[in-house]
Amino acid sequence: MSGILFYVLAFVPLLGVLIIVHEYGHYLVARLVGVKVLRFSVGFGRALWSIKIGPDGTEWSIGMFPLGGYVKMLDEREGVVNPDELHRSFNRQKVWRRMAIVVAGPIANLLLAVLVYWGLFWHGTEELKPILGTPVAASPAAGAGVENGERVLKVGNEMVQTWQDMHWALIRQAVNQNVIELEVVNQRSEIAFRHLDVSTVRAGGWEGDAFEKLGLGFYRPRIPPILGKVSPDGAAAAGGLIPGDEILAIDDKSLSSWADVVHSVRNAPGKAMIFLIRRNEAQLAISITPDTFDDGGQRIGRIGAAVSNSGVTRSDLMITVRYGLVSALGKAIDETWNKSAFSLEMIGKMIVGEVSWRNLSGPVTIADYAGQSARLGTGHYLKFLALVSISLAVLNLLPIPILDGGHLLYYVVEIITKAPLSERNMEIGQQIGLALMLMLMAFAFYNDINRLISG
Repeated sequence: MSGILFYVLAFVPLLGVLIIVHEYGHYLVARLVGVKVLRFSVGFGRALWSIKIGPDGTEWSIGMFPLGGYVKMLDEREGVVNPDELHRSFNRQKVWRRMAIVVAGPIANLLLAVLVYWGLFWHGTEELKPILGTPVAASPAAGAGVENGERVLKVGNEMVQTWQDMHWALIRQAVNQNVIELEVVNQRSEIAFRHLDVSTVRAGGWEGDAFEKLGLGFYRPRIPPILGKVSPDGAAAAGGLIPGDEILAIDDKSLSSWADVVHSVRNAPGKAMIFLIRRNEAQLAISITPDTFDDGGQRIGRIGAAVSNSGVTRSDLMITVRYGLVSALGKAIDETWNKSAFSLEMIGKMIVGEVSWRNLSGPVTIADYAGQSARLGTGHYLKFLALVSISLAVLNLLPIPILDGGHLLYYVVEIITKAPLSERNMEIGQQIGLALMLMLMAFAFYNDINRLISG
């Protein structure tokens, strides 16, 4: 399967699920309070497919432009309503019913995130342990004294079990602090405290990969470049490599670990390379041409060989996190709440200029991350779905006209003034909201394209 097709196939169902869940929230509550629903559409524009079902003849359709959806309800402001159906018109409902219908979409997305996290935490997920690698020279991590192989126990006062736990805890705390304390244990079982200066990343508006700028990377144990298994139909076997061979150099460049071998081979698809190997007591020079493979649209090289057992086991690097049925639900609610609050906080800091607007992502970046998470496995893909669902809920609750939050703002004003906003004021609000959303979408697309170009 080509790289682009894989990413599309990962993105489309994710987007479809989020839109359907969001709009079904509106639909369900509208039906519960007695409002007649005329159309449930996934996508905008001309209908590519539609069918009318149900006692009210609701039209269920798929629109030409898939980036969104809507639920059209009976409403006197949009057309003539039969006198015997006036009580089922949206505009005739009490304000609290209209508010319930509007807020139901974002709540449905939050509930989806809770359900996904609940299932994952109950089933159990295998995650990377928070073990740090050798920090980049002259980086904040190097300045803090981080050593290769140190495992993070706490970020500030927050206990962490996995790399993702550490990542989120550090980012959350670093948004408001210049120095973060990491409690770590090294490979000699000694406890130490590392004070990580994040001020430079904060000053840069969190633009780009924060962990890379901090010099933080995952621990990569040094694995000797000794072959363990050689695929009979790969380039390694065709060139004459056998299990037990130790790779000393490639194209006269000395190697110290298996990671060096992988790096050299990946960057030379279809290019003949000279491998200097040690076999028993003899040294041999062998020419090998790595096979070419597609990896997400990028051409990489492979030789069809695996490293021998280095003594480092999977359990040394991975941990399975699992909770009981009830505790998993509590953890899921907590995870959803924390990520929602963090998303809202980051939006606020974008508005005041403390976080760069270049962090704003559009559909291209989301599709990219969807493909990457799908390649990592179902668990990672579902976690990404939950994260985007939370982001969609938070975005829709912003008090911007045309979004759900904008409509809620109208209803709050109606409660205060004891009268609904005039159609003229609502029209002006819609125009302002549309302009803001178009500007945000244009900026998000610009960021997406810029990331593609800059890599």
